Amino acid sequence: MRRVRFAAEGTIHAGTFSDGVLHDGGGRAHDPASVVWLPPVLPTKVVGLALNFADHADELGIRTPEEPALFFKPLSSLIGHRAPVVYPAGAEYMHYEVELAVVIGRTCRRVRAGRAYDVIRGYTIANDLTVRDFVKNFYRPPVRAKGYDTFGPVGPWVVEGEIADPHALGLRAYVNGELRQEGTTAHLIHRVPELVEFISAIMTLEPDDLILTGTPKGISHVHPGDLMRLEIDGIGALENPVVADQVPPAARGG
Repeated sequence: MRRVRFAAEGTIHAGTFSDGVLHDGGGRAHDPASVVWLPPVLPTKVVGLALNFADHADELGIRTPEEPALFFKPLSSLIGHRAPVVYPAGAEYMHYEVELAVVIGRTCRRVRAGRAYDVIRGYTIANDLTVRDFVKNFYRPPVRAKGYDTFGPVGPWVVEGEIADPHALGLRAYVNGELRQEGTTAHLIHRVPELVEFISAIMTLEPDDLILTGTPKGISHVHPGDLMRLEIDGIGALENPVVADQVPPAARGG
């Protein structure tokens, strides 16, 4: 089952996607090209994980942490499939990060790894956009690097009941049709059940909360005018164009 959220004819719908068609809660069909895709979930929190692939840590020249390195992604950063990502004015190096996102299915606390799948609703694709020049060693990853509005594309849907093993999925990122990043969730340092146990020992997880599981090697610069396409086996593809920030003169001090 593929669960979606979208806006059509002035109404926000929760529905499903099958055979190339969107269906709203009333069973009415919608053309995917004529709707506004929304993030498929409304989480209370988005918990990200830094350096959960050894090859990604290597390309950055950073030692992998001994325990999961967590951060929060602001809810205001979330956008849906096909929505534009805004390249911040003054940023030098912005890049994509293709990541498997775990969707929590019920309120839970102190979940043992062996019971983690009992609290997981499904999986989706996340693009953990980052401005690399704002990542500093004294505090990584900083809110400024990953917290801009539009820096959290998620979607296009939540896949429920179809992924038997989240650690056997290919990850790919394309920019303007060129393959830039490729990996597999088989290489996650901290696997999904371990992450659920670790995070739920710290905080209560609520329905639709997201856990971003990390990105493999292969980050590269994207620019206004580029189109990012992120793919995960068994889920689909998440596409978002990059646009330039239109900063009002007053905001620039002009």
